[in-house]
Amino acid sequence: MGVEEHRATAAAGAARPGWAVVTVSDTRTAETDLSGAALVDRLRRAGFEVVRRALVRDRVAEIRNAVRGALRDRRVDVVLLTGGTGVSPRDLSPEAVRPLLERELPGFGELFRILSFAEIGSAAMLSRACAGTADGKAVFLLPGSPKALALAMDRLVLPEIGHLLDQARRRA
Repeated sequence: MGVEEHRATAAAGAARPGWAVVTVSDTRTAETDLSGAALVDRLRRAGFEVVRRALVRDRVAEIRNAVRGALRDRRVDVVLLTGGTGVSPRDLSPEAVRPLLERELPGFGELFRILSFAEIGSAAMLSRACAGTADGKAVFLLPGSPKALALAMDRLVLPEIGHLLDQARRRA
């Protein structure tokens, strides 16, 4: 079966996934969380339901606890983290989340950086955006920039989410 057939099969048999949005920031508040708000708005405009939202500090334990909570929530199929994917010492999202992933999706980060390079040039290599699956759910670690979020969501996440979830939930 080709990729288009896989996508069509996944779309035909899939319910609308529930989404969790986790903002990772030491400086944002619920009122100033533009990245989290942009994700929620984009998902709602696409017809999806955001069933869980959190704002946590750049601390491994807080990030990990937020992701664990989302993965345990039966309403959540996809966990989106925004922030903490840069190279500064405070950017800890990948370190916090990677141990929770059963399968990493290296192609996501690679493609995101290629697409970013076309828009912002060599600064794209500073992104540690990544993704994976856990418990049959998708987890994406995205930058905090609203433009980068739009790029990731529109070009990678939304077009492929049904297919990804279908594959992640298959039995051996």
